[in-house]
Amino acid sequence: MIQVTRPLHVAVLVSNLAQAETFYGSLLGLTKAERSLNFAGTWYQIGALQLHLIESDSPPTPLVHTQKWGRKPHLALAIADLGAAQSALSAAGLPYQLSASGRAALFVCDPDGNIIELSQS
Repeated sequence: MIQVTRPLHVAVLVSNLAQAETFYGSLLGLTKAERSLNFAGTWYQIGALQLHLIESDSPPTPLVHTQKWGRKPHLALAIADLGAAQSALSAAGLPYQLSASGRAALFVCDPDGNIIELSQS
């Protein structure tokens, strides 16, 4: 059996790194991490986990289900205040879906359609 000891990173492909940095860095407020690779990308540190944004000419097309985004592949992030997140997303003109389960969570898409869950904890 392989023993997993901790998360390291999640890699997300993006078509426009500047737009993705605005979403993840400015809107979500993630902190950039050190990076020394020679291809287009940005790393963000989220607790023990890193989020790697990798620029790609052909990122995969997300399979967005228009009624329940939470049932598609997504990255889940804990947030402090769901109401504040809703206000920020609305102010940015970004559509989102509240969790169908009734928990304090919502789903939003980044500029490439990657689904992000923001869950109040």
